[in-house]
Amino acid sequence: MTTPNEAEIILYDLASTKGLCFSPVVWRIRLMLNYKRIPYRTVFLEFPDIEPTLKEHGIVPESGTKYTVPAIQHLPTNTTIMDSIPISQFIEKTYPDPHVPLASDLGQEIEAKSRSVVGKLFYISVMPREIQILSPRAQGYYRRTREATLGHKLEDLLDPEKEEQIWGALGDSISGISELMKTNMADGPFILGAKPSYADFFIAGSLQSAKTVHEDMFHRITQYPGFKDVYEACLPYMDRKD
Repeated sequence: MTTPNEAEIILYDLASTKGLCFSPVVWRIRLMLNYKRIPYRTVFLEFPDIEPTLKEHGIVPESGTKYTVPAIQHLPTNTTIMDSIPISQFIEKTYPDPHVPLASDLGQEIEAKSRSVVGKLFYISVMPREIQILSPRAQGYYRRTREATLGHKLEDLLDPEKEEQIWGALGDSISGISELMKTNMADGPFILGAKPSYADFFIAGSLQSAKTVHEDMFHRITQYPGFKDVYEACLPYMDRKD
């Protein structure tokens, strides 16, 4: 494990009672760091501590957005960045070898369709269960903020019958995304073939989040070969979870 003196990057992540990364957006960055073998140190933050801690370190959001993770401090250049897209761009520019393609037509299509289709399942199956792996203090914050947006209790989303209806309605769409992921399978297990791209980390990070929060959903999605292949291809870069 990287020691504080060796770390080049401090990665701010979301704390859980499991003591490991569960945020899909943070996993995208963690996978990049692990793949590129960049030495980093993780600072886990409870939900109520994100804004004051990032403010303290001079990490500010883009105009009009909230304080959130992932956020990083790049110690050699004293650079601070928030949000997965600008962080990934900085990492790729600063550490170009091995190369990680950040955008491609195929990858962007898969990401967009996954947000639209699988995102519905995450919304009703994973999001309301995240509270179960938070500390009591973070639970209060999470419930208050999420329920203010929802207009009802988190638990109201947990409707097994409705969940099965959505699975039934989306099954063909998920199969279609799975097939898209296999477009370049002759060249390798990743979306673009032999080497991973940001789109692979998007998919693998989301699946790892599901596995941590709601393993049943993880197993259901990875029954589709494309999702399973991408996840398993990224497993070597998931050893570091904290």
